Amino acid sequence: MDEKAPPGRLPERDRPWVMRTYAGHSSAAATNALFRRNLGKGQTGLSVAFDLPTQTGYDPDHELAVGEVGRVGVPVAHLGDLRALFQGIPLADMNTSMTINAPAMWLLGLYSTVATEQGAELHSCAGTTQNDIIKEYLSRGTYIFPPAASLRLTADLIAYTLREMPRWNPVNICSYHLQEAGATPVQEVGFALATAVAVLDAVRDSGQVPAERMGDVVQRISFFVNAGVRFVEEVAKMRAFGALWDEITRERYGVTNPKQRRFRYGVQVNSLGLTEAQPENNIQRIVLEMLGVTFSRDARARAVQLPAWNEALGLPRPWDQQWSLRMQQVLAYESDLLEYPDLFDGSHVMTALVDSIVSGARVELEKVLEMGGVVAAVETGYLKSALVASLADRRRRMEAGTDVVVGVNRFTETEPSPLTAAGAEAIEQVDPAVEAAAANAVRNWRASRDTAAADAALARLRADAASTTNLMPATLACVRAGVTTGEWAGALRQVFGEYRAPTGLSGSAGSGGDVTLSAVRARVAATARQLGSGRLRLLVGKPGLDGHSNGAEQIAVRARDAGFEVVYQGIRLTAGQIVAAAVEEDVDLVGLSVLSGSHLAAVPAVLDGLRAAGRGDMPVVVGGIIPETDTQTLRDAGVVRVFTPKDFALTDVIDELVTVVRHANGLPEEDGPSPAPGFEKAHRR
Repeated sequence: MDEKAPPGRLPERDRPWVMRTYAGHSSAAATNALFRRNLGKGQTGLSVAFDLPTQTGYDPDHELAVGEVGRVGVPVAHLGDLRALFQGIPLADMNTSMTINAPAMWLLGLYSTVATEQGAELHSCAGTTQNDIIKEYLSRGTYIFPPAASLRLTADLIAYTLREMPRWNPVNICSYHLQEAGATPVQEVGFALATAVAVLDAVRDSGQVPAERMGDVVQRISFFVNAGVRFVEEVAKMRAFGALWDEITRERYGVTNPKQRRFRYGVQVNSLGLTEAQPENNIQRIVLEMLGVTFSRDARARAVQLPAWNEALGLPRPWDQQWSLRMQQVLAYESDLLEYPDLFDGSHVMTALVDSIVSGARVELEKVLEMGGVVAAVETGYLKSALVASLADRRRRMEAGTDVVVGVNRFTETEPSPLTAAGAEAIEQVDPAVEAAAANAVRNWRASRDTAAADAALARLRADAASTTNLMPATLACVRAGVTTGEWAGALRQVFGEYRAPTGLSGSAGSGGDVTLSAVRARVAATARQLGSGRLRLLVGKPGLDGHSNGAEQIAVRARDAGFEVVYQGIRLTAGQIVAAAVEEDVDLVGLSVLSGSHLAAVPAVLDGLRAAGRGDMPVVVGGIIPETDTQTLRDAGVVRVFTPKDFALTDVIDELVTVVRHANGLPEEDGPSPAPGFEKAHRR
């Protein structure tokens, strides 16, 4: 450091945080090549994105995997895939984060086996399995088993890593997805800490860890948080997180070592806050959000991964990910941020803001604990309903213009963007042949292994699951016997059953303050009268494995508030299930929500099913992250309307749904109010 530097600097510059990019697509070989390029550009840790079949425990040749293989991450069906994923990458020298939850034990079994094959000592391997199943019931939707069974898997994995992989973070409590699902800072902190308490209680009560080692468990619990664009509030949120975590681990679990009580977290900034409209604005959003988790030295992230500017359009290219990595490197190496103590110590403004969040989050935490803990709060629907209501309120503020989103609800006039001039070439394209190749590969894998050994390993897994035995040894035996991801999860499904989480729609309302809703409600009622039905019926369907249901839920809430009878059965439905529900309920309209990029497979399957059922006349609309080039393809297949994130005004979307129903039934245009101002400027296709 400069000897003439101003006073107040640290004696030595802080080391930068671990820098990652969240990456994975197509195949293990393609993702391995991407990893190698990113590491060559200065990335200091790996963050593995798995595709939805892998995350939900299905093999690539399963019915529900159609259209989803390799789209939002890398498919990993067996040990051979993980070998290929990390080929030539020394795991002993790498900090590896794996975004995997319900099958976390399975993926760690694969990882540890490959690491051992490479010659690594497991006790020195460092990394993280996300493994926070609670937030999956609330926001992300990649759960498999009921909450109690899922917590058992988490506790078993923690106990195993404590013995065999002491540098590994066996669980990553995720408030990230809570914020995307609508959580306020107070709810985000309170609900995430309630999850952490449930995990620690499960470990303590399992009898697998001596009381004197709970401090060792606590110090390996990490968190994964979201950072929004209100970066001053985000700094306060992270300081509040740290204060409450220190209090809980000291008082509830008796951890006396302050180093073990440190709040350790990684972060990805708010991907769902990025906009399709004027996507160049996402760059400054990402930078501001990064500052929220790096400015405060006492609450600085241990690892940071940033989305790319075009993630609201589709899968980012390697160059887009490089741009985001360079943002981190400029901040860490060119700026003087790491040369100073905490910049907010002594700030009256920051202290008051932190105290406010701590106070509110403590109330939320106590409320959940009084209900019997986070599992009870999931099963009763309390947490989901609270998040749906908060997100509805956030949407209302944005639609009213109270919350400004530049380029979306204000300052919408724009010059053509050279960043998107290339059209489909502005995002990574996944070869449709990837899915067929993966399905053939897993079938060949099953055919070439020792079937008797695989069957015996699965039988042991089922037997151990029916007891209280730690499931990690049986899982490792399955890995070595060549069992597949779908088979491992399928065996546990047989013992634990599957789970369908509450949708959170009951009691939620999103129309407060929306003066245009009364006119739409009148159109709904008038249309129902003209059709001779009591109420218009809308089926909201989530085909495939895409579990991000926030948009679908908000449409369902607003449609219900407008007078529709809404049929919504939750996530992960086959085309056949959606068709059967639409026919049985005799709905007037089917709305499909697809955010994973599988729309070209999932949507035609529903359309074909309706035609086969004799209801090809039933109008179908689609909403999701859908590139411009795919819109006409969907229209040619029979879709009536395509909505994308640019259609942010939900009441106007519902008004358009009424128009769709009227046109489908040959009803004339009404003489009445025009759509709300600004609707015609929305990206409606």
